[in-house]
Amino acid sequence: MGKAKTHQGTAKRIGITARGKLRRGRQMAGHLKIAKSTRQLRALGQEAAVDPSDKPRLARLLPYKRG
Repeated sequence: MGKAKTHQGTAKRIGITARGKLRRGRQMAGHLKIAKSTRQLRALGQEAAVDPSDKPRLARLLPYKRG
C-alpha cells in the first residue's frame, strides 16, 4: 500500500499544539464585521479546540499529524 496523502485544505486550516491538541479557526469572522460587537470580534479571533467526535475524520485527512 502506498503512502497516505495529506488533505492540503485541512492541513492549512487545522493546527496542532505542543501537547497534540487540534485547533481550528472560527466561522463568521470573514466579513460583515461592522454589525458585530468588539467583544464578538475578539472572540472570533481566538482559535477553538476541535471536537473529539471529529478527530477520527481528521486523522484520515491528516495522516502524519499526531493529535
